[in-house]
Amino acid sequence: MSAPHLGPLPRLPADDRAMSPFTGYTRAHWEAAADGLLEAAWQWATPGSALLGLPGRPSSSGVRSDGLEGYARTFLAAAFRVAGARGADPRGWLGRYADGLAAGTRTPGRDDAESWPLIRDHTVAGQPMVESASVAIGLRLTRPWLWDRLDAAVQDRAEEWLRGALRHTPAPNNWYLFPYSVAGFLESVGRADAETARVRERARDLMEGWYRGRGWYQDGDGRAFDHYNGWALHLYPVLDARLAGEAELSAHYGARLRAHLESFTLLFGGDGAPIHFGRSLTYRFAAGAAVGLGALTGHTPLAPGASRRVISGALRYFLDRGATGDDGLLSLGWHGPHTATLQPYSGPASPYWASKAFVSLLAPADHPLWTATEEPAPSEGPDRVLALPEPGLLIQSTRADGIVRLHNHGSDHVRPHEGESAVRDDPLYGRQAYSTVTGPTAPANAADNQLAVVVGGVRSGRRAIRPLGAGGGEGWGWAASWHRPVFAEGAPMVPGLRVESVTVARGRYELRVHRVLGAPFGARVEQTGWATGPGSAVASALHGLHGWESRDEVRAPQGTAYTPWAVLPRLSAHAEGTVVLVSLASLSAEPEAAPLDAVLSGVNVDGDTVEVCWAEDAARTRIGFGPVTVTHG
Repeated sequence: MSAPHLGPLPRLPADDRAMSPFTGYTRAHWEAAADGLLEAAWQWATPGSALLGLPGRPSSSGVRSDGLEGYARTFLAAAFRVAGARGADPRGWLGRYADGLAAGTRTPGRDDAESWPLIRDHTVAGQPMVESASVAIGLRLTRPWLWDRLDAAVQDRAEEWLRGALRHTPAPNNWYLFPYSVAGFLESVGRADAETARVRERARDLMEGWYRGRGWYQDGDGRAFDHYNGWALHLYPVLDARLAGEAELSAHYGARLRAHLESFTLLFGGDGAPIHFGRSLTYRFAAGAAVGLGALTGHTPLAPGASRRVISGALRYFLDRGATGDDGLLSLGWHGPHTATLQPYSGPASPYWASKAFVSLLAPADHPLWTATEEPAPSEGPDRVLALPEPGLLIQSTRADGIVRLHNHGSDHVRPHEGESAVRDDPLYGRQAYSTVTGPTAPANAADNQLAVVVGGVRSGRRAIRPLGAGGGEGWGWAASWHRPVFAEGAPMVPGLRVESVTVARGRYELRVHRVLGAPFGARVEQTGWATGPGSAVASALHGLHGWESRDEVRAPQGTAYTPWAVLPRLSAHAEGTVVLVSLASLSAEPEAAPLDAVLSGVNVDGDTVEVCWAEDAARTRIGFGPVTVTHG
């Protein structure tokens, strides 16, 4: 919590270390943070308050859509703020949003200073459909103080604009929850019909098909498991059911939220950082939205003080590290601005999906979320290794340095219609491992945490990831997957080339085992480790155990979200036919950590079977291929 702040914080109260010994933050800090972010954003409103045109490069959707995004996403923060205060609105936020609603819906689709863009299919400037959900939820939360006081004509215009979300095609993923939320609002104000019922039934059916178990949804029909689980796939249905008072749906979706938080809450480091993995990371502390919602609804495995420690830790982590610039606005990036973190759909107001974190303010001041003393976060307990077979993920946390690592053997961003050709590396999904203190290197740089096959001087990437299992026991765990190496230049694939990968995590150590099949004559293989920067408090180590011929370090001059430039260790070897490769990696901030060459007392590779003996306690880990089996004891 001691990192220097690079930009002006919202004006916050003094720390309260009695109630909040870990973060110093209380409910008053959350209210002040919401007000500060809103105040900065509203400096950029149009005269009629319909659009908030924040400065910066436009998104691919254009400046008018970006202005609507500014209105809608900040409205969400204001709605949570006022509804949580039971209508108290000393800064008059709702009056501004009421004026903006009236102006924006007066002549939607026109090219003037205030009109909102029409909601269309996701393939044709579809971003307004995303924003319609925030508008609808904001109106639903603040109904007694905003919607019910509008002129009937404005209400009718708002309904007609919102119904565009019901009549157009969403993107094939969490977007189906945007019309679902719009329909829920319309039904809540007595405007239900067959159209709203159909949209809600459609979304619920899709959610059932996307649910994979243990609280994890895939984001659409592919295998994307990332932060969208928390800030979309759980947030919308659980919040909707609560607002509607639907006990059966609350129990159904709430049980899944509780299961999700069993693993997801472990993905926040001791410094409060969320795991740096997946797309849309510029939403930052929105990662805590599901944690706050769980505390609000009771669908959580955490004590109230632990929930507050997680959400306040994430909020403070970013505010302390310059997420707001000199103008007080949330920047496009992670700590500060960071282009490599962004997607083409990100515009100046996109970071304000972080507003979802303020769902915690729906818990009133006397709620245990705010009255209980802070307790340690899950990652601040004993060292943990948790295998998640459903998404194909392996979580590894160490208490001594507060670092959480996520080993990815199941989540990619390849949609079913796309195939596997690699136009570019996808750093946010394709790497083997991610953490709360490091970010992936940019596509034009050497890739961190990657097993690459080099054919004709071209390095392969990993696109579609096919899980081969995950499991473990007390203090250890494993996950495995296979992929077809793909190449951005020349032939996209080599016939018969396949890589099978196993990660075994124990303490701070990562045993990385690969079997490469069908490597052509003249091929090489390379394994990289974690990318760290100059003067970093964390150290990256990578030690070859079997099959590797040389070790060096390579630079990533574009750096990561954590450092302006980075270095990463690399192992290399020639490969032909079938080869088995074994290495040991670590990412640690422990000053007295033992060198990797002293961690194992023995390594034996017999055909497709690998066995290692751990020096500390003589435990043995045995890995077999075809099929993958892992035992430890």
